Amino acid sequence: MSAKNPLYKVSFIQAGQRYEVYVHEVVTSSLFGFIELGDFVWDNHTTIVVDPSHERLKNEFAKVERTYIPLHSVLRIDQVVEQGSAKIVDLGDKVTQFPSPIYTPSR
Repeated sequence: MSAKNPLYKVSFIQAGQRYEVYVHEVVTSSLFGFIELGDFVWDNHTTIVVDPSHERLKNEFAKVERTYIPLHSVLRIDQVVEQGSAKIVDLGDKVTQFPSPIYTPSR
């Protein structure tokens, strides 16, 4: 990828599952406590074997131009050279996201 159009792999947790998506745009949102993802990149499978979680992600974000992810749900953001396959990984019953406030006002 060129420096003009970097590629990012973003991992975040939603509903007990780890999502990994590839995007060209990651910015701090004007909505407090969120990051904004845009310009999604999807793998065009050239083989018959298709990853069902990739297809599920592709369908889930099919008509989405931008999405807003809570900061406390983000696990990692990497700028990558090559695109991998977007996927959803089930975390099982033993891992649960712990919701916590980002900002706690003082009294």
